[in-house]
Order: sequence, then structure tokens, then C-alpha cells
Amino acid sequence: MYREWIDVLQTAPLFRGIDKEELNTMLGCLKPRVKRYKYREIVALCGTPLSGIGIVASGKVALTRETYSGNRIMLGILGSGSIFGETAAFSNDRTWPVTVIANEDCQLLFLPPDKIRGNCSNICPAHSILILNMLNILSNKALMLNKKIEHLSAKSVRGKISSYLLEENRQTSKTAFMVQMKRHELADYLGIPRPSLSREMAVMKKEGIIDYDGSWVKINDILTLERLIE
Repeated sequence: MYREWIDVLQTAPLFRGIDKEELNTMLGCLKPRVKRYKYREIVALCGTPLSGIGIVASGKVALTRETYSGNRIMLGILGSGSIFGETAAFSNDRTWPVTVIANEDCQLLFLPPDKIRGNCSNICPAHSILILNMLNILSNKALMLNKKIEHLSAKSVRGKISSYLLEENRQTSKTAFMVQMKRHELADYLGIPRPSLSREMAVMKKEGIIDYDGSWVKINDILTLERLIE
């Protein structure tokens, strides 16, 4: 039943180190629900009961939060193989901590958390690998949250942009890279108005600190970016 997604799921961090036959057997035990969503369709609303740990089988989803003033903050875009809802799934509060929206037509699998942390009914030998992978994912998620806090703690719009670009530089080990988020999504992620983001990036380009064309960005002056976030 799940074989059409085996190749994609094998690339997911949650199933790293589990071969295709073991994964197919495991999915038979976990029995994830499969759901399809259209572009911009709401997958889950913040504060509503958690329906399971989500895995993106195809397409993309956006994670967002609404502030008390009604503004939307973009928390991230997830593609094939990514998971979401895992932090809430193992907490005492089984509600969605974010609003999840289809960023394009997508297919999602929802895994029951209790079957992940509990004993496998078929005593799957790969179940212990699954649990270790989940612990690794939760640890990495905590580190990513710390990085986002660093971006948001910058005092100026220019400082927030510089913090984000430097992190992308560290992640890719390149001074030129593609930004995975659209301009309005990046503005939401950094918690600043889109016009302010575009205006400041244009000034930074004019000053020769960066260069860009659409989603392509090149850092010309790393030392200046580092000074801007101090």
C-alpha cells in the first residue's frame, strides 16, 4: 500500500538507515494515514488537536504562526521527506503548535506518535533505529530554533538579513547560493515587512555588500555582514 512512497521516505531523516523491505514492514505496523491537499489549503490550525506526526511525501508545506496583532510569521518551508508536528507529539500538550498550510499541491502521511515510541507489535528490528532517528530530529529542531532566535534578536532589519545570510553561508559552505524561500516568505520568517526587506537588500546590493538576482544571492563582504549583526 505504501510502496509508491518508499523511495521518498527512505530519504527522510526519520527513516535513515532502514532498508526498503524493513521500511515497508514498519509502515504496515505504523499504518499512517495518507491525505492530499491543494495549494493554500490548511493542513492544521495552531491550537487544534494533533492528528499525528506529518511527513511530506510530495509537494511542500509552510509552517506559520499568527501574532496577537494578526501578523503572520513564516517559520519555514518543508519539502519531500520532511516531518512536522514531532515536538508536540511527544509533549503533554497534544495540539498543533503552528498552522500548517499547503505551499503547493502535496501528499502527506500522518504517523501515530504512540506507535513510534511504543513497542512494535511485529517486533521490527528497525524500530530502535526509528526511535534514535526521532531523538536526532528533535535535537536538530532545537538547534534550528536557536538559530532562528539569533536572526530575530538582531536589532535592525539589516542585522536580521545579515544573520540569515551568514547562516546560509555556513550551511552551504558557499558565498553564492539559492534562498529556498520566496521574498515574502523570507520577510515573514525574519519578522519584518516585505517592503522593508526588499528596500534594505537593494541598499546592501548598491553598497556592494551582497549581490542577488531573484532567489540567487551572493555574499561579497562577509566581514561587513558579521559587523552588522553585532
